[in-house]
Amino acid sequence: MKILFIGDIVGKVGRVATKALLPAVANKYKIDLVIANGENAAGGFGITGKIAEELFNYGIHVLTTGNHVWDKKEFVPEIAKMDRVLRPLNYPPGVPGFGSLLYSLSNEMKVAVINLSGRVFMSNYDCPFRVGKEEVGKLRRETKVIIIDFHGEATSEKIAFGYFMDGKVSAVIGTHTHVQTADEKILPGGTAYITDVGMTGPAHSVIGIEVEQIIERFLTNMPMRFETAKGEGIFSALVIEIDDKSGRATAVQRLQLTYP
Repeated sequence: MKILFIGDIVGKVGRVATKALLPAVANKYKIDLVIANGENAAGGFGITGKIAEELFNYGIHVLTTGNHVWDKKEFVPEIAKMDRVLRPLNYPPGVPGFGSLLYSLSNEMKVAVINLSGRVFMSNYDCPFRVGKEEVGKLRRETKVIIIDFHGEATSEKIAFGYFMDGKVSAVIGTHTHVQTADEKILPGGTAYITDVGMTGPAHSVIGIEVEQIIERFLTNMPMRFETAKGEGIFSALVIEIDDKSGRATAVQRLQLTYP
């Protein structure tokens, strides 16, 4: 089985790049399941039900999110109705939406997807290590193919979590920083890992935002309204090959393409 994970889709540029490049990438690598982080797909901040459906129409099967999932207030009631859009599982009990799912492929194989948020330099979430371990234990009764989006800021926390889950899941894929790291690997227990898969959005930007606005913020420390950058897009993703029976990753490949 081959799974494609697309890094944080940012704004219209990210959506356009995904629409343009995803069909060829999926065909070239014979992808069975497409997962993408879409928490910044709506204007660079948040996501809406309409944009989620747009991304599904492009060929994405499952959307994960992170700390920006509630940026568009209209999405709060919508997420409870969208079982293919995940928010971090380690939010406190009672928060709307789903933190994990089981997705059935056309050949009746099941793939589990879990969305977790780190805590270092992030909000006060429940412990992702303990919450993640408990959820993996439940899902392994249904399938050995389990993919985790670990949405975190600190590289140390992400790496530690990868080793913590090694041998228990098929892949731990870092998101959130919008900067692709060059440390993709298969850990000793058979878990594919990357600290951050990167961003699918404006290539000439500061993590998706207009360059001059971010420079001005650093120079003045004054609050301002940020705008998503325009122009050339970058498509960042990870291809993971997984043994169906064992759930162990057998190959991992990092992608970074430009459009147009």
